[in-house]
Amino acid sequence: MAEGKVVLLFPGQGAFDGELLRAAHREHPEVAQVFTAVDRVAEEMFGRPLSPVVFGARSVDIADLLRDDPWVSQFAIYASDVAAHLVLAAQGLRPDVLMGHSLGEIAALVAAGAYSVEDGARIVAHRVLAVEAVSPDGYLVALSTPRTRAQLLVDLVGDPFVAVAAENDDRQVVVSGASAGMDTLQVVARHLGIGSVRLNSPFPFHSPVLRPAVAEFADRIRGLPRHRMDVRVYSPILRRYYGDEDVLADLLAGHLVQPVAFADGLRRVHADGGRVFVEAGALTALTKLVTAVVPNDTTSLSTLARGRDDVLALTGTVAALRASGLLKGESVRRLAETLAPGVDPAVFAAFWAESRGEIVDLVADRLEAFTSGRAPVAPPAPIRLVPLPVEPPEPQVVKLAAVPSAQVDREDLLLEVRAVYATALEYPEEVFTDDVLLEAELGVDSVKQIELMTRVATRYGISEQARGVRLADYDTMGKVVDFVHAAIVEGHLDYPVAATK
Repeated sequence: MAEGKVVLLFPGQGAFDGELLRAAHREHPEVAQVFTAVDRVAEEMFGRPLSPVVFGARSVDIADLLRDDPWVSQFAIYASDVAAHLVLAAQGLRPDVLMGHSLGEIAALVAAGAYSVEDGARIVAHRVLAVEAVSPDGYLVALSTPRTRAQLLVDLVGDPFVAVAAENDDRQVVVSGASAGMDTLQVVARHLGIGSVRLNSPFPFHSPVLRPAVAEFADRIRGLPRHRMDVRVYSPILRRYYGDEDVLADLLAGHLVQPVAFADGLRRVHADGGRVFVEAGALTALTKLVTAVVPNDTTSLSTLARGRDDVLALTGTVAALRASGLLKGESVRRLAETLAPGVDPAVFAAFWAESRGEIVDLVADRLEAFTSGRAPVAPPAPIRLVPLPVEPPEPQVVKLAAVPSAQVDREDLLLEVRAVYATALEYPEEVFTDDVLLEAELGVDSVKQIELMTRVATRYGISEQARGVRLADYDTMGKVVDFVHAAIVEGHLDYPVAATK
């Protein structure tokens, strides 16, 4: 696999595979969590949920969705994108850059934490409603020709409501516009020997036809709360990265009429170090564009697509990322272990998907207050996953006498401690040898080391006094085990534990 930054790509119009989405739904609880959140918005704004359509008695495809109300296909594509991202995040992937294609850009902003999953669905809903209000008559066509020739073809048609909507690679351009002009364009393209395919989209996005919907769309979403992004998002429409100062409502509304320079976007993120490209969504349209646009020093992986032996590609992608050491980041499951021990991981994942932006804002404010010395801004309300239980009475502390070292077998202790680390980090136990460097070789950051040391100390009843250690002194598994061994032998315990054989 190529070495470099990881870029997640979020597909747009037409990116849906009902059969493979159902397979992911069976294997990964994160898919159900996303669709449950999207269902709430669908019921709120359209009076019925999405899940019965995509997870009903029979598998559906994009043609089925397009025969339904316009919001159905848009919600299904958005939810598929976000679900694929959440599955990867739950496995521990921390991408460096996010980039979406058209509708996929909304999913990218949600994945970055700018909006919650539900508010992202509301943006998609208002996008549909604003466009429907102008009753657009038109469609999109992909042309097998370079951009310069496509632009000449558009100029030849001479319809002000027809425009280049996207440049996907050096040989494929999308044109969008009013039906009359698009019909003429296809006739001319056929006579010139230019291949054309009508795309699966309910509206002629990225064309002048939708200009009357821009202000309406911006007004509809202006009040949605926007949060700090914790991953960089590159916009192939804006041709730049998003910034904290951007007014997202106005920019997203402008997308309705602005073209997607996706090929240039791939070149830009590649120039910025992107080497591993993962398509977070259905099919393989964007991974194919990576292969066509950027050099051969890249790796392209898909998720909700068919992999080898006709199985879900997501399984092989997760395995490849893990084998390359790219799943060392703090996953949602590991965050649950640290922030909410005892809470059902599925509950925490749903909570995190909904509240991550708010939590990131809170942490950023508290960190800035800590470093600057100012008083932190009080949050509007405490953030709790579940009602806090009544604290039990403090147990009586019983100090143990020192355990003779002959009763404590260090090798057995090593097996026990490394099992704790292996389970928490989802690594094979055999990697935790005596001399393995936890951070330098296994990528276990200081926050996770503190959490694991606390867990081990609690397991063996090691006193708070003995826990006050410097992580720099315990940078290998062997040193951690020696610390636990010495605490047991010397009697630094707050309550009895069975001595290791």
